[in-house]
Amino acid sequence: MPEHDDSAESRRKALQQAVDDHMIRYCGGFVSGFIERAEGAFVYDDSGRAIVDFTSGQMCSTLGHNHPAVVAAVRKSCDRALHLFSGMLAPEVVELCRELAALLPPTLQKVMLLNTGSEVNELALRMAKLATGKFEVVGLSSSFHGFTGGAASATYAVGRRGTGPVMPGQHSIPAPNAYRCPIRHCVDRCDLTCLEVGMEQVDARSVGSLAAVVAEPILSTGGVIVPPKGYFPRLLELCRAREMLLILDEAQTALGRVGAMFAFEQDEAVPDFVCLSKTLGGGLPLAATVTGAEIEERCLAAGFVHVTSHASDPMPALVGLAVLETIARERLSERARAAGQRLEAGLRELQQRHSVIGDVRGRGLLWGVEIVHDRHTREPAGELGAAITRRAMELGLSMNIVSQKGLSSVWRIAPPLTIDDETLDLGLEILDQAVRDSLNEGGAGSAP
Repeated sequence: MPEHDDSAESRRKALQQAVDDHMIRYCGGFVSGFIERAEGAFVYDDSGRAIVDFTSGQMCSTLGHNHPAVVAAVRKSCDRALHLFSGMLAPEVVELCRELAALLPPTLQKVMLLNTGSEVNELALRMAKLATGKFEVVGLSSSFHGFTGGAASATYAVGRRGTGPVMPGQHSIPAPNAYRCPIRHCVDRCDLTCLEVGMEQVDARSVGSLAAVVAEPILSTGGVIVPPKGYFPRLLELCRAREMLLILDEAQTALGRVGAMFAFEQDEAVPDFVCLSKTLGGGLPLAATVTGAEIEERCLAAGFVHVTSHASDPMPALVGLAVLETIARERLSERARAAGQRLEAGLRELQQRHSVIGDVRGRGLLWGVEIVHDRHTREPAGELGAAITRRAMELGLSMNIVSQKGLSSVWRIAPPLTIDDETLDLGLEILDQAVRDSLNEGGAGSAP
């Protein structure tokens, strides 16, 4: 047997004590143990255990952890410039803006680089208000756009309670959740009635200053809700009829994740703003707001200013260029489609095997698995979902459970786009074992 390492155990205990003494519990609680390193689709804890990462970190390491291209870009930046005065531009910043614009339609050519999804959504909302001269904002009822002022005000999935008033002029419409129809109208097939009725209700509540709708192509944190075909073209029509702008928050869907460079390409609706974040930085903080030349010109004429400490920083811009080049070179959008088909097939096989899996939904390598007590009543099984998630981690699989205000229990499964078939299958095997172990412990059966 290996000799016990007292120094490692002492360090672990000291770190845990420091967590208890000094860390703000910003996510409720932390995973037991400490992560020493990460590579590809695995993270490794301080006991040397390899853990399959079905979350891509915080949904950001889409190329896998510590991808060589990302590491090389960081090293290169150390010989150039890490940070500059916001009014100065390094060549890599301009090059990244140009490369992003080349991937997008002619109506989306103006780019600003920031750090996080919250920031770029905040920027898009401010610009939409300036460009229209109006202030009311519409979000979807299961949305997540961040925790800064305007972004948090348009977020309905989590974090709305206990922090006081939101921005004036906030409205919500029902999210198109076919599995749990918010207006009790559809069963497993959304016919857009929620959208039509939702916008009629917005009209009734509005004070006549409707500026923008902000939405995710797939509502991820709110339960991996996939709007039906035709939803976004109709939403765009409804926006145009009210002279509103459409902001699409592609934090979790852009740059290959759903099997296309941008989800709006699959949804056949070009927005007025597209916001990129998580998938752009390869694990580093990098985000972008992209809009059209006309909107940018109107904002400039209205006195637009939006300066932050780390706008247009050169180091993350170099990383962003490496990310775009890697996605193209390794054909990761295609890989996401192929691996997504394999993942979907595996998840549907688990659904056949375990009656607690009520629904499987998603696109590419972004999937939601809804856990229920009963498939007929669809009663959510939050405690069971959490127990299976904990057991999966014990067995070596990191997953993320999301829910909509306690009304659902959904695993969000989003491995790196670079994951190989063997690791993908390993993750599914561990998930199967975790479900079986948790059901056996609770005395429940698995067969439908």
